Amino acid sequence: MITKISGQLVALAEDVLTLKIDAFEYEVLIPEFTRRQLQHELNHQISLHTIEYLEGNPMQGRMTPRLVGFLSEAEREFFELFCSVDGVGVKKALRAMVRPVKEVATAIEEQDTKFLSSLPGVGPATAERIIAKLRRKVPKFALMVVHEEAYQAEVQPDVVSETYEVLRSLGHSESDARKLLDTALGTKKKYSDVQSLLQAIYQHTQK
Repeated sequence: MITKISGQLVALAEDVLTLKIDAFEYEVLIPEFTRRQLQHELNHQISLHTIEYLEGNPMQGRMTPRLVGFLSEAEREFFELFCSVDGVGVKKALRAMVRPVKEVATAIEEQDTKFLSSLPGVGPATAERIIAKLRRKVPKFALMVVHEEAYQAEVQPDVVSETYEVLRSLGHSESDARKLLDTALGTKKKYSDVQSLLQAIYQHTQK
């Protein structure tokens, strides 16, 4: 089992990156919060703590090995806990983790179903299951020191995820919503609520 991998970051997409190690290139799946942390590391050497799993239909005998990567062991451990909740799994967890582990863990500890339900693919019922199973297991993750994100803007923790959901409800794809957010949050401005962030996003699109 591959638990850690180091190499040159040669490509970074929405949910996957490519590491070059000697003559080989490895594809590693990543959640959104990890992608943001790596935005400015292209062509640099990085190390990822990884989970290895098989994807496919065992009944058909077509199973593909996949790697999921994180910048710390604690983030990897939390992700594995998150995946253990009934109805979640690796694919849904990858899509849902748009906010740092510390914020998600804090929401679970505080039984904040509104925050958890705002994560992509996590509705109220799943949020309740997450809280029921993980509430007593997440305190140490809620105390984590968050990696500095690529955001230059000053913004409240839940404003980004709520704005993301508003953009999706307005018809933007997941890819477009992320790009719009990245553009607005790359400026040194302060956004106190969803409305101010949305206004900034649409001002950028009109330029």
